[in-house]
Amino acid sequence: MAPAPHLAPAAPAAPAGSPTADGEPPRGRGGGGGGGRGKAKASPPPGGITRRHRLRRDRALVLMTLPALLLVLVFAYVPLLGNAVAFKEFDPYLGDSFTESFTLSPWTGGENFQRMWEDPYFWSAVENTLLIFLIQLVFFFPVPVLLALLINSVISPRVRAWAQGVLYLPHFFSWVLVITVFQQILGGAGIIAQSMRENGWGDGFDLMTDPGFFKFLITFQAIWKDAGWGIIVFLAALAAVNHELYEAAAADGAGRWRRMWHITLPALRPVIALLLVLRVGDALTVGFEQILLQRTAVGTGAAEVLDTYVWNVGLENGDFGYAAAVGVVKGVFGLCLVLAANKTAHLLGEQGVYKK
Repeated sequence: MAPAPHLAPAAPAAPAGSPTADGEPPRGRGGGGGGGRGKAKASPPPGGITRRHRLRRDRALVLMTLPALLLVLVFAYVPLLGNAVAFKEFDPYLGDSFTESFTLSPWTGGENFQRMWEDPYFWSAVENTLLIFLIQLVFFFPVPVLLALLINSVISPRVRAWAQGVLYLPHFFSWVLVITVFQQILGGAGIIAQSMRENGWGDGFDLMTDPGFFKFLITFQAIWKDAGWGIIVFLAALAAVNHELYEAAAADGAGRWRRMWHITLPALRPVIALLLVLRVGDALTVGFEQILLQRTAVGTGAAEVLDTYVWNVGLENGDFGYAAAVGVVKGVFGLCLVLAANKTAHLLGEQGVYKK
């Protein structure tokens, strides 16, 4: 039998952190080698990630958002300085520039707000605005949700694309064209009224000049024009739903309605809550151009809303201070509605516009 080879004694282990024989630092967990595991992750600074580090890390995203922030600053926040006109009897002809006219215009304090409180036409406009908002909230807001569910249930991609195109198209029409289409259908000289007269069914009708039907008329116009565009957000939310949930529910014996109730609607609930909060915030904004074009046909008693009221007293009558006071009240009331609606969304377990 051959004798066993002579084994050299093992070298003593180097202490932690000491260099190796070739002068290189040890390749432990923090040394970058890690036995082929790749480079070690960079550890955060001792004080945590500072704002400077975040800006340096996300500088590309910050640069992308700068144009949008600039637009919001110029067109949303800078005009807020003009709300000071609400506390003045502003006359644009007192000076050669807006600054000079603003400086020379006398201060009135809260006189414009007191006048607004005592103005019956202002309260009539508020009543019409809130009534139109409630009608549109009941009849218009659910329509995009229902259309999204209907389109999402279509199996054929070609039919789905065709339906989306047909529903989107009216959004790109101007309000002048939309009102003209409704005039040719529901007006006194429209196709329905002419058909009734030709067949001896009375003298026809004219819904375009009916003050009692006006609030429902503008709601139907808004549905036809904008409901198809509103389903985009809901279809995007439905596209994010995991289809394995539908397959598992179908395997458990759930029918179409139960799958929609337990899978589809819970997936849409956060989006519905968010859009509902935003819609409540716009409760006092109910279609300025649409109503202004039809106001003379039905009278100011049925069609005067806050936006047309501000247009009338501010631009047509030149009472800029009073119109600005109405705009300030409208903005404050809208902010309170957003905060209240968002708080309600939090109580119902939804995020709303912002987190708690």
